[in-house]
Amino acid sequence: MSETSDSTADADPSDLTDEEWRERLSDEEYRVLRESGTEAKFSGEYVDHHPDDGEYRCRACGTVLFEAETKYESGCGWPAFYAAEEESVTTTVDTSHGMRRTEVRCASCDSHLGHVFDDGPEPTGKRFCINSVAMEYDDE
Repeated sequence: MSETSDSTADADPSDLTDEEWRERLSDEEYRVLRESGTEAKFSGEYVDHHPDDGEYRCRACGTVLFEAETKYESGCGWPAFYAAEEESVTTTVDTSHGMRRTEVRCASCDSHLGHVFDDGPEPTGKRFCINSVAMEYDDE
C-alpha cells in the first residue's frame, strides 16, 4: 500500500472518497481494487508464493481474506485459494467482457479482489482467483 496522509490513515475504508483512495493506493492498486481491473497473468508477486502459514490481507484496508494454508497452485496465472475467511468477502455477478462470472470483493471496504469459480479442489470445490496487487501477505 502506498503512503497514506494523516487524514486518511485512520479513516473507515467505507467512508473514503475516490480522491482519498487515490492518495492511499498506488496507480496499479487503485486500478485493480477500485476500478475492478485485472493484473496480467503470471505477473503478480504472489503467483509463485506458497508459504506454509500466515495470511493474505486486503491491500486497501487490511482485512484478513485468506489463510496461507488454503492457497494452491491452479495454473491459472493468479494466486488461487480454495476458501476465504468467514465473512471476509462478498460476491456479485459480473457480466463484463462478454462473460458471466462471480466477482469477489472485500466485505470491509468493497474493493475488487478477483473472481471465484466452481472448479477448485476439495474440500470446497472453489477457486478464488485473486489479483496479487489486491493483497498483502502477513506472516505473523
